[in-house]
Amino acid sequence: MIARLYFVVVLITLGVLNTAQAADVRLVMFEAEGCTYCEQWNEDIGSFYGGTEEGKWAPLRRVDDDIAWPEELLSIKGVVFTPTFVVTQNNREVGRITGYPGEDYFWGYLVNILKETGFQPD
Repeated sequence: MIARLYFVVVLITLGVLNTAQAADVRLVMFEAEGCTYCEQWNEDIGSFYGGTEEGKWAPLRRVDDDIAWPEELLSIKGVVFTPTFVVTQNNREVGRITGYPGEDYFWGYLVNILKETGFQPD
């Protein structure tokens, strides 16, 4: 156990793992089939999100709101509309964005939420 922890600390120090990977930060997107705002987000951002600073810090996890959620996400309450984006850290909600009114709104709110997890954009 101590040897494994030491190895992780060394990898983080060397920059092999970033802090988000160690802290398990995720952007969870609750979506539903036929959701036009989900489709718009996919067109505007979804195709390149993973290559952004934010996407590397908080990888996207998609959850179909129409089916049973994975057990580790059951603590997230109050998802009524799709899309709903929930930033989690170690499976605990840090913040959320309800709906998708456009790119500027999304990025502005997302960066502010990610700062709560230690994210520091360049």
